[in-house]
Amino acid sequence: QVQLVESGGGLVQAGGSLRLSCAASGHTFSTYIMGWFHQAPGKEREFVAAISRSGATTWYADSVKGRFTISRDNAKNAVYLQMNSLKPEDTAVYYCAARLDGSRLDVKETYPYWGQGTQVTVSS
Repeated sequence: QVQLVESGGGLVQAGGSLRLSCAASGHTFSTYIMGWFHQAPGKEREFVAAISRSGATTWYADSVKGRFTISRDNAKNAVYLQMNSLKPEDTAVYYCAARLDGSRLDVKETYPYWGQGTQVTVSS
């Protein structure tokens, strides 16, 4: 098991940047595939990005490709989401998630471990 805590959210104007962090507890962080999801009010939680155990491979939702970058530092038990060129439609609560196996990395139901989320608000 792993405990996840997100941070770094806030209010930013369209076109701005934020860097989200996810701190993990435990001694097996490097065994987890990590993902970021977001959820806007009244909408389902949606896939944003994922990263392999070593950090060598990344996956992104089409809506964030070229703007967001997921990374991880296994020595620090942390995963990050660098968000650039933010748009109002990026406004949501962003969640860090973890899973041990990998297949359909964009499916939220396949991630058993979740953080509590951090709010990102992008003004127009």
